[in-house]
Amino acid sequence: MARKERLATPDGRYFVTRGRLWRCTDPSLDDSERRAAVKALMQARRAVHLADTPEAEAEARANVDTAKHRLGERGPVWWKDGAPDEGGRHPKNTSYADWWAGLDDETRAKAEGK
Repeated sequence: MARKERLATPDGRYFVTRGRLWRCTDPSLDDSERRAAVKALMQARRAVHLADTPEAEAEARANVDTAKHRLGERGPVWWKDGAPDEGGRHPKNTSYADWWAGLDDETRAKAEGK
């Protein structure tokens, strides 16, 4: 299956979905580590959906969080220039506001899920 194309910020730190910035995977991860973390993430996400008790769901969600940390999508930022994590915010309310304003209406609407 082809990977869904998504709008990424010019510096490659975030992608935009439903009008929010989400941190990309750390590009410095070697391929085997990235693949292992993605596999763990997918298994944990399946476990969340299959959980039949609140305890099982909590454990599965903790495993999702662990995999996201391994990928660099949560926890300390993977870039080294001191820029803050702006994940979860609308691009217009971040340091990416000028970039966002410069996009055409169709691209912004698609990234906002419209």
